Amino acid sequence: MLARGGGHPALSRLVGVEVETFAREVWSRAPLLSRAGDLPRDFDDLFSPAAVDELVSSRGLRTPFLRMARDGSTLPDRSFTAGGGTGAGITDQASDSAILGHFADGATLVLQGLHRTWRPITDFTQDLAADLGHPVQVNAYVTPRGSTGFSDHYDVHDVFVLQVSGEKQWRIRPPVHPLPLRDEPWTDHRAAVEQAAEQSPLIEETFQPGDCLYLPRGYLHSATALGGTSIHLTIGVHPWTGRHVADALVRAALERAADGRALRESLPLGTDLVTDGAAEADVAAVREALVDALASLSSADVRAGLAAAARSAQRAAPVSPVQQAEAAQRLRPDDVLVLRRHLAATLEPTGDGARLVSRAAPVVLGPQDVAAVDDLVAAGSTTVSALGADLARRLVVAGVVVPG
Repeated sequence: MLARGGGHPALSRLVGVEVETFAREVWSRAPLLSRAGDLPRDFDDLFSPAAVDELVSSRGLRTPFLRMARDGSTLPDRSFTAGGGTGAGITDQASDSAILGHFADGATLVLQGLHRTWRPITDFTQDLAADLGHPVQVNAYVTPRGSTGFSDHYDVHDVFVLQVSGEKQWRIRPPVHPLPLRDEPWTDHRAAVEQAAEQSPLIEETFQPGDCLYLPRGYLHSATALGGTSIHLTIGVHPWTGRHVADALVRAALERAADGRALRESLPLGTDLVTDGAAEADVAAVREALVDALASLSSADVRAGLAAAARSAQRAAPVSPVQQAEAAQRLRPDDVLVLRRHLAATLEPTGDGARLVSRAAPVVLGPQDVAAVDDLVAAGSTTVSALGADLARRLVVAGVVVPG
């Protein structure tokens, strides 16, 4: 099921086909390469060579927001970082001089977590995550001519590869371990990966600026820069899977079954768990209690746990603390307040009111506040007068709303 909201403009920009077609025929099933020339399309508004230079030389970037690799191996952090200078007390800031030396010698520069450090990518990927319904993160790979940063491997997350500048030849091979989970890295199957890397690629294409590849997790891939410096963005999509639902079900079943006698009774005197294990009768009693608890659960029973995980996996749209604090002190009755984007806000009833839970600070609401906040969450905006001055100020300070 596609995430709520019409249009899905961020996802549409990447896939080059109808979003419904992508969801039905491609998502988690097969690679999809869309060419810039067929659309047309570029990604200059998201990233550029100038952005790379600014991040490395002017932003005080620190590890782990950057790393370097050559011939399939990562370089030691200390080889491309340095101290921050007098009074900084920082030892791992990017050293533009050291990075230049490694890059000129053929090393790939990896800028990690760009969804946190480069605002155009922050905005785009938050919209993409909302379209997908799955959390995302972004790295940039800056590779000098003729170099390969990493040898054949697979990722435990889906990726969109966006060629920003230069050319890069990509080689895609089928999975040796389909649909790996997050705790099943490619190094667990190193021998199979190395053997598969000797076979003919499923896809071998040279990417031009504006090209985009979708790759489900598990597909083997490697890439080599061709003419000039190549820059591509890798948007990692960390999909929610049935395993996440299973984990939530088991946790909820344990909580429910723990109220019964089977899980509370002590095991018999003289039990030897080391040599004999639990007696079959005890295992059967506990299993029956768990099965009964699982059978009694509905989606509503696991919603809270899944919602908490989903909220923590992404952040709300950036907010300006100084501006917000000042705005809270000068609110006027006719001021418009807008719900902060990507907040994932819901109301949880309490005994005499409700609690507003979101990716911002929680807000406790009295019974007189519930209707106005419910309208805010549904409509996306309101006025100070509709909320009341005190509640409006609390919501601004909590980062739930921003001045319209």
